[in-house]
Amino acid sequence: MVLVLGGVVLDEAPIDSRNLYHAAPHLKEAAAHVASLPPKVVSPIGLLYLHQREYAVTLPHDKNVSLLGTDDCSTCVTVILRHTGSGATCMAHVDGADQESGITPLLARIQEVSQGYANGRVELHLVGGYMDPRGYSERLVITLLHAFHKEPLEIDLVFACIGEMNTTIRGGLAWPIIYGIGFNVKTGEIFHATFPDKGPDMALRSARQLTGSSHLMDMYDCTLGVMRVGPYHYQPLRGVDLWLQQTDDFIVSQLSTAPEVELPHFASKIRTALKYIRDHPFPGVTVFQDNRPRYFRRDESGTWVHMRY
Repeated sequence: MVLVLGGVVLDEAPIDSRNLYHAAPHLKEAAAHVASLPPKVVSPIGLLYLHQREYAVTLPHDKNVSLLGTDDCSTCVTVILRHTGSGATCMAHVDGADQESGITPLLARIQEVSQGYANGRVELHLVGGYMDPRGYSERLVITLLHAFHKEPLEIDLVFACIGEMNTTIRGGLAWPIIYGIGFNVKTGEIFHATFPDKGPDMALRSARQLTGSSHLMDMYDCTLGVMRVGPYHYQPLRGVDLWLQQTDDFIVSQLSTAPEVELPHFASKIRTALKYIRDHPFPGVTVFQDNRPRYFRRDESGTWVHMRY
């Protein structure tokens, strides 16, 4: 049906983030509070980290995952959905790809895992994006709001730290305040976060995004407590060695949507992904044998370990 804001059904989706905050001052106050707090450094224990163009859904009683998190968001937006009856939570790291058609599977998945629980509503949190000079973030936010507004159920927008509320000025430039966000699936707490340990197969997961795979990928089976990566395929990247010869500044300028405010590790992350693509030009042969995902489970120490499944 529509977005719901402060208990009021909206006739139309907001036309921009400023219009949204004008209509809902309580969202502005909540965003200011979260943005004012320093980031928490999150350990890998109980964490399911999500890369760009990934999502996951879990429930509060999940013994393997208590926190969902993502970072490296400059112009990207983190979407968090929570079902008030089951407590099921979905987090997705969304960029300019698949932002409309990708919303429907998120809602379908959270409704699927909520079957058999008490009836409830779906709450929406949006975090990330800033007042970037190219307008990427604002266009993404508005596209997402319109996509949710077209869905066949009511969705309560309960938190939004986006646009002007996620922007600070440094050295005459607009910068994001929050690059990373965490969500406690047991308590519903949302918080500014950083993740030194992002979990398994990050080079492979970065390679997927870098080679153009646009759809959001479901990374977790909360029934089995199993994380899955892939399968996916990409073509050999022409000129990969030439890319690796370039300076960090060149890589940032060509491959970031916000090069002026990119985090220091961006170039090294891209280099790691490029080397992976060079070493595995045909992942269907060397990585995903028999077209099967790579599966991971928690060991006794709480670390994700590779498993055969």
